[in-house]
Amino acid sequence: MLGKALQEDIVELIRARELDPLREAFGSMSAADVAEILEDLPTEFAAVVFRVLPQDVAGETFASMGIEQQKDLVQGLSKETLASVLNGMPPDDRTRLLEELPAEVTRAVVDWLTPEERRIAQQLLNYPDESVGRLMTPDYVRLPANVTVAEALQIIRDTGMHTETVNLVYVVDEKGRLLDDLKLREVVMANPDSKIEDLIDHQFVSLKPTDDQEEVIPLFKKYYRVALPVVSSNGTMLGIVTLDDVLAVAEEEATEDIQQMGGMEALDEPYLATPLPQLIKKRAGWLLVLFLGEMLTASAMANYEDEFKKAAVLTLFIPLIISSGGNSGSQAATLIIRALSVGEIGLHDWFRVLRRELFSGVILGSILGMVGFIRIALWTAFSDVYGEHWILIGLTVWIALVGVVLWGTMSGGLLPIMLKRLGLDPATSSAPFVATLVDVTGLIIYFSVASIVLRGTLL
Repeated sequence: MLGKALQEDIVELIRARELDPLREAFGSMSAADVAEILEDLPTEFAAVVFRVLPQDVAGETFASMGIEQQKDLVQGLSKETLASVLNGMPPDDRTRLLEELPAEVTRAVVDWLTPEERRIAQQLLNYPDESVGRLMTPDYVRLPANVTVAEALQIIRDTGMHTETVNLVYVVDEKGRLLDDLKLREVVMANPDSKIEDLIDHQFVSLKPTDDQEEVIPLFKKYYRVALPVVSSNGTMLGIVTLDDVLAVAEEEATEDIQQMGGMEALDEPYLATPLPQLIKKRAGWLLVLFLGEMLTASAMANYEDEFKKAAVLTLFIPLIISSGGNSGSQAATLIIRALSVGEIGLHDWFRVLRRELFSGVILGSILGMVGFIRIALWTAFSDVYGEHWILIGLTVWIALVGVVLWGTMSGGLLPIMLKRLGLDPATSSAPFVATLVDVTGLIIYFSVASIVLRGTLL
């Protein structure tokens, strides 16, 4: 983190209207460092800093900032400064900002762009929400297939500074159709007199602009690429998607899954930026569903009123039973949801999951049941709270825990796969939802076991 003293010095320079020293101070800083300083400055001071930054640095700095501060600056910057900043931003980062702004603000901002940048912005915004087209940038190195390696290196020198990455360059034919992608080192290490077409093998991975953003993440992981090309249906090269944008998508998807696993709808904005009524709305729906589910637990308990009267000691273990089932189900659901999201398992692995959770449930339930039985035995040594039939009570708890934990692990393990098979988000089988489901069934299992084991004694 950069020191507060530096930020205070910048504020003093702004208040004194000494812009030349301010320009010199930021001239030697990277865009990421400038963005870090501006994040802690009030909008009116940050707006002054943007006035003294070169257009390319201002655009890169703006792209490095959080979306909420970007939205604040859109309101705080003058039309001229904002137009300069947005024209200097990478197209994909600018698209991410524009799709977050209100529609009327987006229309006005797009009109302030240069004709070429306006054309690019409108093209990217025309693609569906959460599609690869929204992540794409048209700034990449294109190489004709018929040039020599020496000529290709000169093209890279001439155009590389204005592209997202030069780690990969793209070979196209005379109609702009993608022929192959090459790593920079393949070009640099080749004979300068060789033709680029001699280096290609036509083996490449490409994306369609209408592909879902989330489906791109495994491809980057599989092929270890910093960028992937985006092509049209006829093979025309449209742009590239870079790793930084994919990481941003991965972060958003992970945040959404975690929020849903917590038993709520995913937030559309950061926590502090979400209006309180919207925050309540996102949380209230699932809370009501879970509350109604827990009411079934009360109904299940009412069906065993006679058992309560005959053996009140059974009620002592209800929290133990249902919490163990809920916890085991939550564990299984969390493991399977994560495994599905990162591609460790697929729908075809359902039987393997079932088998593993079956064995896991029996073993885990047996461990907890043994601990529960030992606890009852120890208490019996010092009191008569469990009476003369304490062994049968201990066996009831032990067997019930095996059944409840087994049911919890199988429910938590298979429910996400079932939802995925139905085309739903597995994260909606959240831990609280699984826990509520197991609570109800856990009571039924517990008292069913008790009615068998304790028949003729306590019941």
